[in-house]
Amino acid sequence: MKIDREKSFLAIKNSSEEKYYSLAIKDIKDAIAKVTWPLKSKKFTINPTRMGNGVKPIKNEFVTFLKSKGWKTEISIKLIDQLNAGPIDALLETKAGSIAVEWETGNISSSHRALNKMALAILQENIIGGFLIIPIRNLAKYLTDRIGNYEEIEPYFQLWQNVSIKKGVLGIIGVDYDDISTKVSLIPKGSDGNSKNKKREKRK
Repeated sequence: MKIDREKSFLAIKNSSEEKYYSLAIKDIKDAIAKVTWPLKSKKFTINPTRMGNGVKPIKNEFVTFLKSKGWKTEISIKLIDQLNAGPIDALLETKAGSIAVEWETGNISSSHRALNKMALAILQENIIGGFLIIPIRNLAKYLTDRIGNYEEIEPYFQLWQNVSIKKGVLGIIGVDYDDISTKVSLIPKGSDGNSKNKKREKRK
């Protein structure tokens, strides 16, 4: 899978903190590059069936790679004071603080919740960084109906840009397929491809 565009809102205090951000971002970008379809192939090829492909199996490869690099995955932590924010896809603990990452599997409302959750956690100094991985519209049209996409959330960048972050990074990464082919199988919907999981995929 490839990165198509990026946006970050940040305030970094010193070079030692910047080192940890750089290492975390490298892990995240390497994890995105490891996402392939079909599995164990060398690139991410999508079957161009509108709303035909699932999203959670895509996230699984991403999370598995981060786990191999020392990230804690699928854990529930006290991310926001006085609020149960739910589990985080992956969290890296550094000497400067924790860095969180979420891979979007829900609709645009889910995208807003994920960004607001991480922005608030940064403001409360519970984490020093939060990143959202989200498909661009070019990929999203072939995924589960109403999956959040980069272009849909882009008009709200001005809002997050004006959040007064004393220290931290809030980042958004838009991803896309490497290739397109009707010869590859559809990505199963739900974690195991069973129909009973399809509804779960619409909300994180």
